[in-house]
Amino acid sequence: MSKNQLRLNAAQRAIKARVIEERGSWNPLWDQLLVWDPEFFEAYFNFSAVPWRRSVLPPKMKELIYIAVDASTTHLYAPGLRRHIRNALKLGATREEILEVLELVSVLGIHACNLGVPMLAEELAGLRKARPRKAAAGQRPVKKRR
Repeated sequence: MSKNQLRLNAAQRAIKARVIEERGSWNPLWDQLLVWDPEFFEAYFNFSAVPWRRSVLPPKMKELIYIAVDASTTHLYAPGLRRHIRNALKLGATREEILEVLELVSVLGIHACNLGVPMLAEELAGLRKARPRKAAAGQRPVKKRR
């Protein structure tokens, strides 16, 4: 056994097997948490598995949603993104469907400007009110309008 492999007891192996059976995959990053706190991990899994235990959305749609979450600028979780792309493809998703999801989620990036530009304008306006702008060399000072 390599130093990166963890020994799981019977209860931990059972939890891992149930996750793989219900989810169809296992994230190796979960191993350490499963060893250190199996009760917490099992509670997390039970919570996060609720949508998978329901059959309202088809599995392919759920994987496409996971792709959107993992690719979003607020998350950017590459291992999950790769896993969910692979799962979606196995479930019949096309390149075009996955690409459209990525294109849809890419608009989140514009929110940095949507939020930041108005704030910048407000702060600049407040700064101008607090102190008049200094003129560059060779320019006349900016006069306040009344």
